[in-house]
Amino acid sequence: MAERLLSVEHLTTVFDLPAGPAPAVIDVSFHVGKGETLCLVGESGSGKSVTALSILRLVEPPGRIAAGRVVFDGHNLMELDERAMQAVRGAGISLIFQEPMTALNPVFTIGNQIEETLKVHRIARGREARDRAIELLGAVSIPDPERRVRDYPHQLSGGLRQRALIAMALACSPPLVIADEPTTALDVTIQAQILELLRDLQKRFGLALLLITHDLGVVAEMADRVAVMYAGRIVEEAPVRELFRNPAHPYTRGLLASIPGGARGTKLRAIQGTVPPLGALPPGCAFGPRCPSRFEPCDQKPPGLTRLTRDPGSGTRDPAPGPTHTTRCYLYSGAVDPDEREQESR
Repeated sequence: MAERLLSVEHLTTVFDLPAGPAPAVIDVSFHVGKGETLCLVGESGSGKSVTALSILRLVEPPGRIAAGRVVFDGHNLMELDERAMQAVRGAGISLIFQEPMTALNPVFTIGNQIEETLKVHRIARGREARDRAIELLGAVSIPDPERRVRDYPHQLSGGLRQRALIAMALACSPPLVIADEPTTALDVTIQAQILELLRDLQKRFGLALLLITHDLGVVAEMADRVAVMYAGRIVEEAPVRELFRNPAHPYTRGLLASIPGGARGTKLRAIQGTVPPLGALPPGCAFGPRCPSRFEPCDQKPPGLTRLTRDPGSGTRDPAPGPTHTTRCYLYSGAVDPDEREQESR
């Protein structure tokens, strides 16, 4: 197991709305090891991006971090002052935003923006910073970097803008990169190129990667481990192969079942309903109203965390101490599966 670089412990982020505090991230815990890739996956509105912003303490009012610890390289980021956090952002943890046109400043050249990052963190300035910017653009496979370094964001295609944003994220050689839906706005061919670039850069620079996505194809290609998020909570976490082979939570099963690729002429399977809005979570399991396996305990209170292990003899999963696969579901917390109850009544 890789040495832990980032540990998020019981993180809760709320938004103070007129009707009262509305939680967007609820008691979230996970870790990222040095050099590994953790994918945070879920539908839009699940709280993935707010989690990323919370790690870097970039949540703006009316949002606020209400509880929890974020330990990076041995330091609790929640205890640092703003000046110390500015030193962490970019040099320790970099964030690749979803849409480069909103992340890049339109009135400065790509080279100027990379050079400014190097200058702020006192890594290089002047001609040395310009040479480093050209080197970084070349590292992310932007053609003719000596010319492109003088281009403005609007002069680049979507794929080149995303590469420039990745170059900026790598400027200070951070050990951890958070990539928030880095391929969403790109066509399929460019998506594949960006993912291949991230894999290559991760190997070359030994990066740890927290990759936020709703695309399970990206998860299958990139992840070492996967954390599935729903309505502000992580409902399942497992190594990527274990998650795809043996999904435990009904929400995870629904996500995997909705992947296109069935027999020709068959309808796509979808999860009924939508993610509940902020401040309107049901009293029990948040996925309960959409869950095909819902039964009595699901409406009472949110389920606790259960560790799963596989029985090699039977091939079944049972609640037991185990380090690799966890879920929040009453089906695995000692409560009775509704299908089993029906069989017992017969």
